[in-house]
Amino acid sequence: MRGWQPLQKLLEAAAEPSTPHTAARLHAHLLRSGHLHSSHHLTAHVLASYPPALARHLFDEIPDPTPRLANALLRARVRARQWRDVLLLLPRLRVRPDAFTLPLLLKSCAMLPCLAHGRAVHALAVRSCAAYTDAFVAAALVQMYAKCGDMVSSINTYSAFEKPDMVLRTSVVTGYEQNGMAQEALEFFARNVVGQGVVPSPVTLVSVISAAAQLRDVRNGQACHAFVLRNDFEYDLALLNAILGFYMRIGSVQAARRVFDGMPERDVVTWSCMVTGYVRAGDACEALSVHRRMVQAGMKPNSVTVVSVAQACSLALDVEEGKTVHDIAVKIGCELEVTVATALVDMYMKCSCHEKAMQLFFRMPKKDAVAWAAVISGLTQNGLPDESMRVFKCMLLDGPVPDAVTIVKVLAACSECAVMRQAFCIHGYLVNTGFCDNIFVAAALVDLYSKCGNVGSAFRVFESATEKDVVTWSSMIAGYGIHGLGQQAVALYQSMVDSSVRPNSQTFVSVLSACSHFGLVQEGKSIFKSMTQVYGVTPNTEHRSAMVDLLGRAGEFQEAMELLREMGGIADAHTWCALLAACRAHRDTEMGEVVAAKLLKLDPDHAGYYNLLTNIYAFDEKWDNVKETRDIIRNRGLKKVSGCSAVEINNVMHTFTAGEASHQDWKKISTLLWELSLKLRGDDCFFQLDTQLVFADF
Repeated sequence: MRGWQPLQKLLEAAAEPSTPHTAARLHAHLLRSGHLHSSHHLTAHVLASYPPALARHLFDEIPDPTPRLANALLRARVRARQWRDVLLLLPRLRVRPDAFTLPLLLKSCAMLPCLAHGRAVHALAVRSCAAYTDAFVAAALVQMYAKCGDMVSSINTYSAFEKPDMVLRTSVVTGYEQNGMAQEALEFFARNVVGQGVVPSPVTLVSVISAAAQLRDVRNGQACHAFVLRNDFEYDLALLNAILGFYMRIGSVQAARRVFDGMPERDVVTWSCMVTGYVRAGDACEALSVHRRMVQAGMKPNSVTVVSVAQACSLALDVEEGKTVHDIAVKIGCELEVTVATALVDMYMKCSCHEKAMQLFFRMPKKDAVAWAAVISGLTQNGLPDESMRVFKCMLLDGPVPDAVTIVKVLAACSECAVMRQAFCIHGYLVNTGFCDNIFVAAALVDLYSKCGNVGSAFRVFESATEKDVVTWSSMIAGYGIHGLGQQAVALYQSMVDSSVRPNSQTFVSVLSACSHFGLVQEGKSIFKSMTQVYGVTPNTEHRSAMVDLLGRAGEFQEAMELLREMGGIADAHTWCALLAACRAHRDTEMGEVVAAKLLKLDPDHAGYYNLLTNIYAFDEKWDNVKETRDIIRNRGLKKVSGCSAVEINNVMHTFTAGEASHQDWKKISTLLWELSLKLRGDDCFFQLDTQLVFADF
């Protein structure tokens, strides 16, 4: 037997795809020398060296094939991942399956997956007694049932084996972990491995650590890490990668970095894990830095790396780095893989390069629901909601069935369009397809009707929701707020609290904004105070900005300035602008100058802010200051952004831009507005215009 070893190694090398003709030459040499007829062992290696189709042709020419030769033929099919062919080929091989055949059949059943065929092979294993005596067959059975999602049968198979080894135990742990039953995986490991004094293998520990990562179980994950260190398992790269992934999964980036820095060897999985971890932590700069180090180390990225780096570019809004990643994807041949292309499309959309995103999207040979959702969401983010809706129509005609995430994106696009008829059509589609029962879709539908100006329909959708979470409640509260119904918003917030639904950060933004628009100062102060004292929510910039707006509208400028000081200089221009508008409304020139100085320091080129300041000076009849401010605008060449509005009439959208007369009915509209203006200024009008707040714009 030992004399055949050099030939066996040559045949194994000939099986590589890069040497297609070598196997035939070796086969011819063996036939001429007569060695092939004297050794079935060597014949099996010849079969394994050929592509599956040629191997089958050679096998059929053998007059009395043995199980070993049949197994070689099946093994070639398994290597080629031709799982269905393995099952179809077995009855035609003229041999009785042995204990080496069964694992090949079970692996094919697992990979399809096909539980019915797997049970048939199990019956065959029981009849031959291999299911109870052969550890390899038992492990293959456990793995097959686990892959098919039947963990009950997997455990029954394990329990029927009298003396399970570490491979069999590992198969059960891995099966539980891969089926999302992480708690059961840890309990089985504690009971059948640790509890019986069996030393786990590195492969077992990989599954245990992965289960701990699923559960965010810090204690057991760190215990496994300690066990690895005590038993000198640090040489196992797959195990260290699992530990690295565990720390990233629980959000312990520093611990992951220490593991990474201490690793003697790193592969592409290691680097990809670090990039992915930093992306999940929101640290795009560090993710890109790790990727650059990976390139410098000469490590070739894979598709997982490309996806993670593209996500980092999305976070950093770094389109140039994103284009570099795109080039890498093209070079390694994974550009048009669904996950890679979707990540690149999302990156281009977030970086405001929607044209490049669409070019890549149209070139994708296969598009799943995630890819369509990325395009629909991206077009909306780029200010093209009408185009988003057109893409959704194409998806309904030619694409996959939309999922709930896609529907939420579509509703967001429809909200930007704010077309009532379109909202009704989408709602009808959701009723027919059953999406209305989805809690996230219901919340997005409430938001859609609110933004279309139909708060009544929004409330009916809210009331009809079978389940209401914090997002649904927050959407309805925000809907009341944008319609100036502050009292209803506060009442609904109270009902939410009484229903034992705990408000989150976005809920407080919605209700505080509603209080601001309606002037509910005391209610707003009380809710803002309860954020930290009752619910433990730390106020962020949005919360404090809403409170500044509320206090400013009420004329409580000192308290508003105190809040701004607490923000530590992180207040944005919109917050200061709201306070400046309040100064104008309350004609507080002194405070207005202070606020304007802060605001113009943040955004010195916004003409609208100067306009507000001019009006404040005009109230106080400081005409020199008015002239000085207007001179600044003229000298800098600043222009106020034109206002724009739209209205839908008879399924047609009419758009109007301030200062333009491009609409086809502009003369009729101007005449009607002039007539209305005369009536509003007449003595018989029941209210009077406050013309003191109107000054010439520039």
